[in-house]
Amino acid sequence: MKRKGLYFLIALALGGVGAVHAQDTTAPADTATTDMATSTYDGRWYIAPTVGGYYNDTDRNTNSRQIYYGLGVGRFFSPNMSIDLFVDRTSRDNDFGGKWANNSVGAAVRFYAGDWNAWRPYLLAGVMGSNHHSRGDSGWSPAAELGGGVSKTITDSSDIRIEGGYRYDWDNKTQPAEDGYGDWFLGFSIVSRFGAPAAAPAPAVAPPPPADCSTMDADGDGVNDCDDKCPGTAAGTIVGPDGCPQKVVIDLRGVNFKFDRPKKGETDISKSLAEPSADSIAVLNQAVDTLQRYPQVHVTVAGYTDSKGTDVYNQSLSERRASIVYNFLTAHGIDASRLEGPIGHGENDPIGDNATDSGRAQNRRTELQVQQ
Repeated sequence: MKRKGLYFLIALALGGVGAVHAQDTTAPADTATTDMATSTYDGRWYIAPTVGGYYNDTDRNTNSRQIYYGLGVGRFFSPNMSIDLFVDRTSRDNDFGGKWANNSVGAAVRFYAGDWNAWRPYLLAGVMGSNHHSRGDSGWSPAAELGGGVSKTITDSSDIRIEGGYRYDWDNKTQPAEDGYGDWFLGFSIVSRFGAPAAAPAPAVAPPPPADCSTMDADGDGVNDCDDKCPGTAAGTIVGPDGCPQKVVIDLRGVNFKFDRPKKGETDISKSLAEPSADSIAVLNQAVDTLQRYPQVHVTVAGYTDSKGTDVYNQSLSERRASIVYNFLTAHGIDASRLEGPIGHGENDPIGDNATDSGRAQNRRTELQVQQ
């Protein structure tokens, strides 16, 4: 009975420890309870006074039931494992009118499963030295125990444990005909931890919600940060809808003036434009539309003439051409603060050949020069 019982408990313990380990590594991590069971534990030292009883091996030739008592000192080294150093004592009455006494000193490890605050089943394994006293002999022998139990936290500094198992003592001297004894045991312990409990971990502070990039414009270019593909553009840079630098060209070619127009005091631009004047008006309207779509664009309004006439006269004529286009833009909603000028350049910077009628017609012009 002794050896078979011991082998059975060894196999049971090995299988149980594997089950506890599997539970720890495969349990879901999506609840606060599971997190407490696997990541938080009380690591204070404790004492564990114990009282219990034995169902003795029949080969001991003693009363089959005896009381034992003891004291353990230990602590948890992980949420699911504790180690105790313990001493216990048992006094036995043998069948021949004598007494046996066993004093054991050893260490026991317990492997727990489940939540820290619930009833937690556990497996127990221990090794010890057994000091036995009898009428015929007094000495030490090795011993080991295997078992299981349940534990429950009842306050922040105390638990209760109820456990049972099998203890084997390799005593081969108390009775010369016997080389060891296997006893079943059942015990009750009160675990009391030393010192103040550890402070609860501070609750995790939720990170602030990400800023809404659609309401932000870090580089001040008028394009929100969500849509801005070129963040960090320099102030005043002309950008497109994607926030990247964009060259704005406002081409007034096609807006040509009649020879020697506008006259002094003339305000109706259509009377000064080369025929068909509607084509030139359409180009000017496109320029207004471009300036409205790019409100950050500033332009210089410059006028030019062909080479006919004196320099003084051509300078005045070029200024009148720049002024009449300037007035057209402001009359169509373009703020004067965005317009530089009007400036006249006379017959300077021709774009056509002044030796031909068509070239001179090209030179009778105004330009909107974009300020970069």
